[in-house]
Amino acid sequence: MAALANTAGFDTAVGAAAFWVAALRIVVINVLLSGDNAVVIALACRNLPHRQRLWGMAIGSGVAVVLLMVFAGLVARLMELPYLKAVGGLALFYIAAKLLLPEQRDETEVQAEAHLRRAVRIVVVADIIMSLDNIIAVATAAQGNWTLLAIGLAVSIPIIIAGAALIMALLDRLPILVWLGAGLLGWVAAEAIVTDKAMAPALAGAFGEGFATSLQWAACAAGAVLVLVAGGLWRRALAKRHPRAAG
Repeated sequence: MAALANTAGFDTAVGAAAFWVAALRIVVINVLLSGDNAVVIALACRNLPHRQRLWGMAIGSGVAVVLLMVFAGLVARLMELPYLKAVGGLALFYIAAKLLLPEQRDETEVQAEAHLRRAVRIVVVADIIMSLDNIIAVATAAQGNWTLLAIGLAVSIPIIIAGAALIMALLDRLPILVWLGAGLLGWVAAEAIVTDKAMAPALAGAFGEGFATSLQWAACAAGAVLVLVAGGLWRRALAKRHPRAAG
C-alpha cells in the first residue's frame, strides 16, 4: 500500500510539473509572438494622460486576451476561411495610419474618458487582428486544456504591458519611434494580406513558389512605406484643418 501511495504521489507531482512547464511554454510563446502587440499598445496609449496610461494598457490587453481565449476554439477553422486575414490586414493598415495622428489635449473629464475608450478599442481590435496566427501556436501548446490556456495568457498580460510601458517611455524620448512603430504595423498588415489562405496560393500559382516568396517580402516593405505615406498625408491634412491638433 505504501508503494502504491508513493507511486501515486510521484505521478501527481510529475503531472503538476508537466502542467506548469506547459503553462510556462504558453507564456514564452505568447510573449515572443506579441512584440508587435506591445508596439500597438504603446502607440495607442502614448497620448493618454499619465494616470490613464496603465488603465488603457491593462483594460485593452485584458479584453483582447479574453476574446482570444473565446476565439481559441474557433481560430483553427477561422484561419481556413479565405480572405479573413486579408480583411484584417486592411483594417490594420487603417489603424496603423491613424496612430500617426496627433491627439488634442483633453480639457474635460468627459474628453479624457472618451480618449481612454478610443485607445482601448484600438488596442483590442489591433491585438485580435495581429494575434490570429499567435493564438494557433498558443492553443496548440495548451492541447485543449482551457485552464492551462487561461493561466498562460493571464501571466502573459503583465509581461506584455511591461514591454509596452518600456516602448512608451522610449516613444516619449524619441518621437521618431512612433513612425517606426507604425511602419512595423504596416509590415504586419501587408504580411497578413499576402499570407491569407486565398492570397498565398494564388501568388504561388501565378508567379511560382520562389518568386512569390520574394514578392511577399516586397509587399511587406511596401506596406510599411504605404502606412508612413498615408499617415503623413493624413496628418498634414489634419494640420491644415485643425492647426491645434497638429501641435
